[in-house]
Amino acid sequence: MATLFVSDLHLDAAEPATIELFLRFLGTEARHASALYILGDLFEVWLGDDARHEGFAAAIVAMLAEASTHRVVGFMAGNRDFLVGHELLADCGVLRLADPTLLHAFGERLLLTHGDALCLADVSYQQFRAQVRTDAWQREFLALPLDARQRAAGAIRAESQRLKAGQRPQDWADVDADEAARWLRAAGAAQMVHGHTHRPGRHEVAPGLVRHVLSDWDLDPPGSTRADVLRWERDGLHRIAPATAA
Repeated sequence: MATLFVSDLHLDAAEPATIELFLRFLGTEARHASALYILGDLFEVWLGDDARHEGFAAAIVAMLAEASTHRVVGFMAGNRDFLVGHELLADCGVLRLADPTLLHAFGERLLLTHGDALCLADVSYQQFRAQVRTDAWQREFLALPLDARQRAAGAIRAESQRLKAGQRPQDWADVDADEAARWLRAAGAAQMVHGHTHRPGRHEVAPGLVRHVLSDWDLDPPGSTRADVLRWERDGLHRIAPATAA
């Protein structure tokens, strides 16, 4: 059976069409897979597991809990949802994936990562990432009331949008090819799957070493369709669109 990979869905209550597509995907293509791996940024923002019982978050928890009864579902933290904790994953029956994770199937080795740790040219982000991934920072932040966390996240997001104003995704920092090749060689793998950069495609990072970049998902506003899934089968990796995206 196939293994499926997705990332960068950025689920948010303000984008119901993308949520609906993910729900249909879980009930169709994903139902017939042996495993589904979500490689980061499932949520546009996640401010702590105490929000999991409210609003659209409760619906996502229910969707994932149902999906995990039919196949293995794994989650890897991204730059938007690194605060997903044990309570949320336990409620969903979802496995936490380390970043990176080495997957063995079909006689092959595939290295999985969200991808943000490889964008070395974005020095300010790497400094921010190092800070917020510490246990001390997360304990202090999660101790704040939820509304205070929401205000802090809003300020960070506003600053990020200001810095990116006028830029296109192709202008953003990309994965460092030399570092990606180093990771692959250390893992004894020839192929990597990642998201984060919003530049879907297949890229050779060194002779014989390849990275497959996942697409982000965005169906809002209506009429736009940007979503894909990477399917791994015995004959290799295949990029597909969710069949119900039209």
